[in-house]
Formats: sequence, C-alpha cells, structure tokens
Amino acid sequence: MRILVIRYRFIGDTVLMIPFLRNLRRAYPDATIDVLVGPVSGEVLTGCPYIDRLIVFDTTRKHKYENTKQEKKSFFSYVNLLKSRNYDKAYVLKRSFSSAALAFFAGIPQRIGFNTEGRGIFLTKKVPYVADTHEVECFLDVLRHDGIPVNDNYLENWVSQESDRKIDRIFNDLNITDDLKVLIHATSGNVNKQWPLEYFAEVVKHLSNNSGARVFYTGTQKDSQTYDQIRDLINEDLSKEPVNLCGRLSIAESTALINRMDFVVGSDSGTLHIAASLNIPVIGIYGPMNHKKWRAQGDIHQPLYLDLPCIPCELRKKCPRDIACLKELKPEPVIEKISSLINVNL
Repeated sequence: MRILVIRYRFIGDTVLMIPFLRNLRRAYPDATIDVLVGPVSGEVLTGCPYIDRLIVFDTTRKHKYENTKQEKKSFFSYVNLLKSRNYDKAYVLKRSFSSAALAFFAGIPQRIGFNTEGRGIFLTKKVPYVADTHEVECFLDVLRHDGIPVNDNYLENWVSQESDRKIDRIFNDLNITDDLKVLIHATSGNVNKQWPLEYFAEVVKHLSNNSGARVFYTGTQKDSQTYDQIRDLINEDLSKEPVNLCGRLSIAESTALINRMDFVVGSDSGTLHIAASLNIPVIGIYGPMNHKKWRAQGDIHQPLYLDLPCIPCELRKKCPRDIACLKELKPEPVIEKISSLINVNL
C-alpha cells in the first residue's frame, strides 16, 4: 500500500496533522506513507517517525512564511511526479479545490478529503467539514470516514540533537541558566490576527521588570522589525533585555528553543501549535478566527478572546469595527494569566 497525505502550507495546520499521521501509521504499519508539504512549514515534520518521505510542494510565494530561494515549479510538474509514485490512496487534508484536483489528475484511485469548495467531483469519499470542531478532530474525521480506527488525538513533536546543541550554544554565549524563560510571539501569517504591539510592550515590560523573566523572540528576519517596534514602545530600561533570535533559527531550531521555555504568550499562529505539541503551556490571544477550531490543543493552555457577536468572521471581509476583537482585549487579563501561571510553577 502506497499512501499520500496532502496538507501543504501553514505551520500550524502541519503540526495539527500529527495525530492523523500517528493513527494512520498504526492502521498501516507496513505501508509507504508520504506527505506533500509546504517548503517551510513542512520542516516541522522532519523528525516525524510515522512517515517515509516529505515531498515539498513549492508552486507559489503567496504566503510570507513560504519564501525560499528555490525555483518554484508548476502544478502539473507535481501531477507528473505523484503519478510516477503510483499511490493507491490519497488523503486530501488541505481544503482547497486545487489540492483535490492534484490527487485526481495524478490518477490516485482512492481520494478521501473534505467536501469543501465544490471539489467533491475529484473525491471518491467525501467528508463533511465541521466549522466548530478543533482542526485536529477534523483531520481525524477523515480517517473515521474511511473506516480507520482513531485511538488518540494528542499532539507530539521531536527535537533533534543537532538543534538542541545550537540552543545550548546560544544559552551558553548569553549566560542563560535558571531564568524564567518566556517566548513572546507577536507575529502571524495574517496581520489581522496580531494583537496590538503596544499591548505586547506592556506584557514584555511586566515579564522583565515584575516577573524576572527572560523574554525570547523567534521568527523570520523580517519579523525582527516587529520586535524592534515593541522595544521602542517600551521606552524604558528593562531588568533583562529580550533575546531576539529572529532570522537566526530554522523551524527545527525554533522548535528546540520553544522546548526550553516555561510558557509561550502569543497571537494566533503556528508557533502556538508548536508549543502545544511540545506540551509547553500557551497563553493564546485569539481574535477574528474561531478559537474552538484554532486554539492551542490541550487542557494546560489558556485561550483569551472576547465574546463579540461578530466572532468568528474568519477574515472573510474587511472588518467594519477595526479588529475590535483584538484591540478591545487589553493587556491586563493577559498579565493576570501570566501571574497565575508563574504562581502555579513556583
């Protein structure tokens, strides 16, 4: 049996696929299981023991976290590649029209996926997509509709020794030992999911001056500008200056860094899902998207959101309230969550 799983693009969605892959491997211990992933987001599966091969699907530069120096390829070059692999079955976890068309044109006999965006014509088994269900469970529903038993739904992740050693070197160079360590993640793939930077400035100031924490930042080199803006907004000395590692770490190395944190505070983003997959507590700040679907999975995590009638709008149109779901969520409740989390860990 040769199986292809299609879920390219977005770090968070790729992380949330891990329970699906584990249950699939349990059902097919001897199958070849390949996964079609995005050029950057797919790196979160580098150490995954449930798959045989990652195939990088690189046709566009639309998403800011997918920019690579590699030459992008055409859609039909991937049709031909997948056709040559002679897959027996494809699970199309991406909900786009084109992803289902890809499996169809590649001639894969069994094609199971969500019945969204009018793409049912390309699928041999159509799965309902439930808007108010966590994305992990939506992925697992695809297995359930294919008659595959689902035994568990927990997230997990894997930190390589090489990545761990790089974080060791960084910590040694900065003389970081027993500090309370907190990752602040202020950026997101969509700026309309980002909590205001002046609010993050208040949180960073509290962590450094009141909690004695060492704050860390990670992301792309371009993300570094965001954290420079946060530092400018603080406009005073800090007990401990934040450590800005933007542009210095790969996805695997960022995962190793997150694994060293006591907790993570951030806007709705893939980084929060990486933290959840490592069992690192998350204080997540959610705005226009459906928190029931996209919150960090697990009881140890604390989602913060407002109860507004327009939530979730899923960013389908321009907000007439100027993203009030985030701007009206002030720093105080976030700082309260931080304080309670620190007290629990003392």
